[in-house]
Amino acid sequence: GNKVKSRNIIASYGSEKENRILVFAHWDTRPFADHDPDPNNRNTPILGANDGASGVGVLLEVARALQSKPADIGVDIIFFDVEDWGETEGAKDVPPGDWWCLGTQYWAKNPHKEGYKARYGILLDMVGAPDATFYKEGFSMEYAADVVEKVWANARLLGYGKYFIDAKGGTITDDHVPVNEMASIPSIDIIHQDKNSQTGFGWYWHTTKDNMDNVSKETLKAVGQTILEVIYKEK
Repeated sequence: GNKVKSRNIIASYGSEKENRILVFAHWDTRPFADHDPDPNNRNTPILGANDGASGVGVLLEVARALQSKPADIGVDIIFFDVEDWGETEGAKDVPPGDWWCLGTQYWAKNPHKEGYKARYGILLDMVGAPDATFYKEGFSMEYAADVVEKVWANARLLGYGKYFIDAKGGTITDDHVPVNEMASIPSIDIIHQDKNSQTGFGWYWHTTKDNMDNVSKETLKAVGQTILEVIYKEK
């Protein structure tokens, strides 16, 4: 196959602090809209307003807040590349190997700091939908149930319980899996799960309709304020 150049983007706040939190998102977007209802669009790259840009946008605002008001704990923000290059829908004769979350897999084997450890990690993926429902994702509950409960409790305290649903959701292969399994950092995934859609992620997932029409500033605010609340409470 073709080689794809990729780059992870890493920012550290309070780099001298031993105790740390990792927050992360993927910044690439899927290079083909393989779920688009129009077959003519299925080789078209998606815009990724929700699937990619929403998590990045929230973390950029988190970064701005940390710049103005430093946290008591060290914070590392990572934008991972090549998350969404997995095999196309209905692909046949796909070579063996895991083609999802490649940037995260690389970092987990080659962290930006030798021996890097964090207290826990939080992944933001598809966090901008106007009707977002963040269920307690399966791998998150398996590896870091206490972190899930911490985040969901803070969301409820801030009045965002309509987004952060107090119920278990599906198990999703996402960037938090390599962070858990390869880097041994207990990590959770805040991700929109739509139980009424065929894909489980919303009707526009991996289509050309993943645009700003399907992103809400209120949802982004809810996620961002929840993340900051969690960060600022850590000592």
